[in-house]
Amino acid sequence: QVQLVESGGGLVQAGGSLRLSCAASGSAFSSSAMGWFRQAPGKERELIAAISWGGYNTYYADSVKGRFTISRDNTKTMTYLQMNSLKPEDTAIYYCAANYRPLGGISTSRAEYDYWGQGTQVTVSS
Repeated sequence: QVQLVESGGGLVQAGGSLRLSCAASGSAFSSSAMGWFRQAPGKERELIAAISWGGYNTYYADSVKGRFTISRDNTKTMTYLQMNSLKPEDTAIYYCAANYRPLGGISTSRAEYDYWGQGTQVTVSS
C-alpha cells in the first residue's frame, strides 16, 4: 500500500512559480515509479511528469518541458514538482500517483498507476 498526499497548490500570477509536494507512506514507495498528473475542466487527466523508482530517469510532457522539474527523495519518501514560468493554461487539479514496480522502472501509462493522491488545485491568473 502507498498513501499519497499532495500539497503546495494555490493561486499564482502568470510567470510565477510553485512547488508541489507529494508525501508518501507505505513500504512500497521505494519500489514505485511516481508521476504527476493534472486535470483541467473538461479535459482528460494527463501525465505531465514521471520519475523512475531510483530517480535516474524522468519523463515530461511537451507542454511542460523546460518549465517543470520532477524530483524525489526516497529517504524522505517525498516527490516534488517544481513549476516555473506558469501559464494560465497550467490551471488544473494536480495529482501525484504511484506505480508499484513498473516494467522498466518508469511508467508513462496512466492505467498502470496503482495509487493516487487527493489532488491540489493550481490556479494561474493573467
